[in-house]
This record gives sequence, structure tokens and C-alpha cells, in this order.
Amino acid sequence: MKTFFEELFAYGFHCNQQLASIFDRESATIDTKSATLFSHILNAHQIWNNRILGRPMGCTVWETRPETEFAEIDRNNYEVTLTVLDTIDLGNEIAYKTSGGQPFTNSVHDLLFHIVNHSTYHRGQLALLFRQNGIEPLVTDYIFYKR
Repeated sequence: MKTFFEELFAYGFHCNQQLASIFDRESATIDTKSATLFSHILNAHQIWNNRILGRPMGCTVWETRPETEFAEIDRNNYEVTLTVLDTIDLGNEIAYKTSGGQPFTNSVHDLLFHIVNHSTYHRGQLALLFRQNGIEPLVTDYIFYKR
């Protein structure tokens, strides 16, 4: 299962780095809604990594990050996730609180899969927003990445 997650997170990192490049290249064309949504993807990944590691959240889930920092934030998230995969048993149960303060417990593998699924979902929303703003969206289908 570790190898599978490594592949999924490599795919997510690849897509997010390409998106960060689009934000750099198209900064005059991209709307604030898109920047907020991509920030949300990055923030959620960081928050889940920190929950798994028992650290403070580090940011809020809807905090808008500077577009110039997108690639660096994503790289850090990816590297931290690889460390999680190398050092923490995927079956471990993690107790955490939601942003609203509700306590829950889930396995590391469920939390990691949530990060992947959440990011993919919102990258689809970004594709729509890009299209609405006249920007050619990325093809982020997993199978295209694997070809």
C-alpha cells in the first residue's frame, strides 16, 4: 500500500507543480477564486500532514496563500507526506479535531487517501474556473499521468 500512496502523491505533486506554473504564467488572467481554491488544496494537504504528525495546523483551511509560494508550499507538503509514508504505520489510528473542533479518529491510510481525493476533486473545479477565464486547463486525469 505504501508504494501505491507514493505513486498517488507523485501524481498529485506533478499536477500541483504544473498548476503553480500556470499561476505564475497567467497571473494577470487568473481570478482570486482560483487562487483561493488552489490555496485551499495546499492548505488542506498541510493541515492533514500536521494532524497525522500531531503538529499544530500551521494555517487555516481557506487562507489565501501568495501565488508566488504555491510551488514551494506544494513541494514541502509532498516531502512531508513522503516522510509520513516512510515513518508511520498506515494502519495507525490518528485522533484529531476538525477546524470546527469536533473530535474524530481515522487511520493514516484513510487520511492519506482523503488528501489525494480532496485534491483531485478541487483540481477539477480549478479546470472549470480556468476554462471560464479563457485559460486552457491542465489534463489531470491519473491515466494521462501514467502514460
